[in-house]
Amino acid sequence: MSKQKRASDASYEASSIQVLEGLEAVRRRPAMYIGSTGPRGLHHLIWEAVDNSVDEAMAGFCTRIDVTLLPEDGVRVRDNGRGIPVDKHEKTGLPALTTVMTTLHAGGKFDSDAYQVSGGLHGVGISVVNALSTRTVVEVVRNGNLWEQSFAYGDPVAKLKKVKPMKRSGTQVTFWADPDIFEEGTEYSAKTVVTRLREMAFLTKGLEIRFRDERGDETFEETFRYAGGIVDFVKHLNASREPIHNQVAYFDHSDGEAEVEIALQWTAGYTESILSFANNINTHEGGTHEEGFRTALTRSINDFARARGLLKEKDKNLQGEDVREGLTAVISAKLRQPQFEGQTKTKLGNTEIRSFVQKAMNQALPEWFERHPGEGRKIIEKASSAARARDAARQARDLTRRKSLLESGGLPGKLSDCSSKDPELSEVFIVEGDSAGGSAKQARNSEFQAILPIRGKIINVEKNRLARVLQNTEIQSLITAIGTGIGDEMDITKARYHRIIILTDADVDGAHIRTLLLTFFFRHMPEVIEHGYVYIAQPPLYSAKIGTKTTWIQNDEELDRFKAANTGRKMNIQRFKGLGEMNANELADTTMDPDSRTLLRVQLEERFSAEQTFSTLMGTDVEARRLFIQQNAKDVRFLDA
Repeated sequence: MSKQKRASDASYEASSIQVLEGLEAVRRRPAMYIGSTGPRGLHHLIWEAVDNSVDEAMAGFCTRIDVTLLPEDGVRVRDNGRGIPVDKHEKTGLPALTTVMTTLHAGGKFDSDAYQVSGGLHGVGISVVNALSTRTVVEVVRNGNLWEQSFAYGDPVAKLKKVKPMKRSGTQVTFWADPDIFEEGTEYSAKTVVTRLREMAFLTKGLEIRFRDERGDETFEETFRYAGGIVDFVKHLNASREPIHNQVAYFDHSDGEAEVEIALQWTAGYTESILSFANNINTHEGGTHEEGFRTALTRSINDFARARGLLKEKDKNLQGEDVREGLTAVISAKLRQPQFEGQTKTKLGNTEIRSFVQKAMNQALPEWFERHPGEGRKIIEKASSAARARDAARQARDLTRRKSLLESGGLPGKLSDCSSKDPELSEVFIVEGDSAGGSAKQARNSEFQAILPIRGKIINVEKNRLARVLQNTEIQSLITAIGTGIGDEMDITKARYHRIIILTDADVDGAHIRTLLLTFFFRHMPEVIEHGYVYIAQPPLYSAKIGTKTTWIQNDEELDRFKAANTGRKMNIQRFKGLGEMNANELADTTMDPDSRTLLRVQLEERFSAEQTFSTLMGTDVEARRLFIQQNAKDVRFLDA
């Protein structure tokens, strides 16, 4: 070992230091710039291009953005803003457009005179798109002329050229993502793009965003423009919920350096939906602006309740989780120098914005309550009811803990645990039914695979308060087995498994149980999804035997393709009614053995879209659910998007 170490040290010379030129670093380590090289990173290319156009709109120079998905996986983003400058850049000696497209950390976002507020502050966005595309074409209309330049793999193909005179202004970027970088494919999801564009339109009041999908036999188009901005956003989020007050509370505040818009409305539901943004970037991990909002919300509601006599002197203050029950809120902060955690921008870190938002809320919310005392009373009544339910939930938690201590090792009696104590190596299968649980126990590798059978369908957490949820035996077993706790008490570092695998029958009942489990994780353990710990097993629905060879088939569509490919051959096809019908060897080979199984990782791409889906499918609005099923029945791929 020491000889190897000395040999390694000896070879470490100046020549060992690599200096990557231009955009080569982006192509070598693309995940550093776009988060991943999977579907999320692929769509991030569109967001980077669109963000530049939205920044023009926030600066007051753009009123319309067109986003088009082209055949052969191309994307075109066009705006009517000022257009990227085309004159020579003093430092590089190249046209500014060429500099922006080929140089990291080059852009107008560093100059507060050019952009007071923007989302793309790192100056890497459009150059990264260029670097990770096989081809990029940029067309700019500026100073009365149309200019064009093409690039391949980040490098210019030709010099910037003046094409013809043109009166309007704006920028159009067309690119084709590199399939060698995005090995999972370069096909974009129209639903993912539509969801994000709708969100951007909500956050930029009056901006018109047009989406067009030209990839299929029929062109699909949709236009987004919201005069009410985030007020319309809250109404949209609550479309399948029952508000307890009709008017959405809205207020904004600005001091020249920063501004914040807040819209909120309480519903009769039991879950809180708070979406926060900084310079139109979805900060799904929250940050200082959200902290300031939460603190001020709790204080303002308690002050109003005591001033109106709705909380007596002997009563305890309402807690944050009480006042947020059933709340839908959108917080949109805009500031000159936001500090994000990383290029993917998931959490705002500016300390000054916390007190800024807090001050705005402390002034505006009490004024709103004074103007709407009836609505304020309804909100206090709901929060007080939530406080009583919280006490009941605490008692249920205590009961769960006491029951756990009575069981072996503090774990559920039905859990067949693995011998490994390393969470990174361990996985637990949540299995539908005792029969399937028995087969899974025989099929597993007990060193790192645990089995937790659940009986029947767990409680629908979307329709029930936490106190009742915690009385459910299967929920108690889940919480105890996973080990993180839930809600405000959750600690992701205590997760006992880094793969939580949902294993249900490949039928309608199995899909329903899977959806109930996902709803529970999304509402009460979102961190296990955000950390990528939740998976869905893919058990086959059929086995097809031709001669001595057995082929496992996932669904009816695969079966049709298999039959067509083997026309005229004698085959024996068996349909599994459930996991319990598969013997241990079959279950291991198809579903549990890491070398042969297929798992789907559950990822939270767009929290806004997930909020809507869970609320619609699992909430109380039957009509909204019926309409959703009618609209998506022809293409159920959307349900998994």
